[in-house]
Amino acid sequence: MPSSSTSTTPPNERTSLLPKSTSLNSDSSDTQTAYVSSETSTPPYRLWLSEIWLLTCASLPIILAYTLQNSLQTISVLVVGRLSPEALATAAFSYMFAMATAWLIALGGTTAIDTLASTSFTGSKDKTDLGVLLQRGIIVLSGFYAIVAVVWWESEHIFRALGQEEYICVQSAKFLRCLIPGGLGYVWFEAMKKFLQAQAIYRPGTYVLCITSPLNALLNWVFIYKLNMGIYGAPIATGISYWTSFLLLVLYAIFVRGKECWGGLAPRRAVKNVGPFAKLAFLGVIHVGTEWWAFEIVALAAGRLGTIPLAAQSVIMTADQIINTVPFGLGVAASARLGNLLGAKRPKEAERSAHCAATLSVMLGTLILAILMGTKDVFGRIFNDDDRVVELVSQVMPYVALFQIADGLNGSCGGALRGMGRQWVGAAVNLVSYYCGALPGGIWLAFHGWGLAGLWIGQCVALYLVGAFEWVIVGMSNWEGEVEKAMGRLETGDTGHGHGVLVDQVEDDAV
Repeated sequence: MPSSSTSTTPPNERTSLLPKSTSLNSDSSDTQTAYVSSETSTPPYRLWLSEIWLLTCASLPIILAYTLQNSLQTISVLVVGRLSPEALATAAFSYMFAMATAWLIALGGTTAIDTLASTSFTGSKDKTDLGVLLQRGIIVLSGFYAIVAVVWWESEHIFRALGQEEYICVQSAKFLRCLIPGGLGYVWFEAMKKFLQAQAIYRPGTYVLCITSPLNALLNWVFIYKLNMGIYGAPIATGISYWTSFLLLVLYAIFVRGKECWGGLAPRRAVKNVGPFAKLAFLGVIHVGTEWWAFEIVALAAGRLGTIPLAAQSVIMTADQIINTVPFGLGVAASARLGNLLGAKRPKEAERSAHCAATLSVMLGTLILAILMGTKDVFGRIFNDDDRVVELVSQVMPYVALFQIADGLNGSCGGALRGMGRQWVGAAVNLVSYYCGALPGGIWLAFHGWGLAGLWIGQCVALYLVGAFEWVIVGMSNWEGEVEKAMGRLETGDTGHGHGVLVDQVEDDAV
């Protein structure tokens, strides 16, 4: 197909999927005309394959970055786990609580940057609006984190009220207090990553974490064993790694690529219209949190089943935090892609992209299922040598493997909803699916003969309900209306002053 609306060059395998814009200020109607022409001349299956390939290329570095990011705490759990089953349970439980609170702010709250920045990048003439959004995000999310820090400081009383074993109450509370300084580094690092991802710069997070991941392993070993700090050396070492990751990412943006959208410090603009951003960030926290909190409730319930079930649950959840990077990373890529397309006023392609992301997630979920089933009998030994823990992990793993397909669908469709700024829809679906049926049912099964397996049966049911409902909702969306809403968010969120076209740059950078 032609690369522009006026070109007469015959199409070939190197021809761009979408027409190129010659400048940021080019008339979007000309681009739209060329785009429609290219759509009608290309077989539908090629458009679908091209979109799936683009999403794959965009999501792979994001998935790898999140995997390495989660490996920081996974390595910490592995190092601590060699001390004793109690130390393993304490570290894993503490990081799970961190995941359901502070990490939730980082990964859920920054979905507001996903929604607004990706649309602003293709819909605004002033690219430095992204720098203002980054500053606004850091201000809002730091405020959210301050609340979490207070909760961590008083967590001993919270854990005791929840009926956890005494060593968990005392040791996990101390663990989290040591993690408070480093947790803010995690939040800022995630905000910086989203700033770059909105510009279709996906790889720096991976580069940075390739440095800090082995550094984190070394620091954990030194702090825990060489400096004889025990389990409390782990949160200090991991916190240092988080801040190092953030600083390295900033240096990358300054000296390599990414500063083009930074217009300098602008505190007055950053605090302007902070309310709409805070609302969207809060809804993002609720959207992601309604699922993660359900897993936290499962961890609390596992703690009441005894030390071995809690240790087995800790192994499974630590592993699942790594596996979850696949659907979550794909969801981030889908969110950014949809935001770009909605900002460029391309509703038809946005719809196709959403369905391609869902299809790709099912394929990846099936692959993960096969891997987990093939390794279920030895999987537990990666984390602990206790035969009782390994055997229980093997018994529960089929249910964990089964829900990977639904988890992938939930990640991709959830990302599509966030790209449309509809975080509240995903939150509502999660609330109904988890808390009104599947979660209470799983807890009932757990304490009526099914044990830990009963908890995971409930999770399977919830994930399949969520995945199915969200895909239906995405499929029934009015995409022309979503374009209008995206344009409206640029105005009310003070993120743009006009409209341009940068989708082709996004596509080239992603691939």
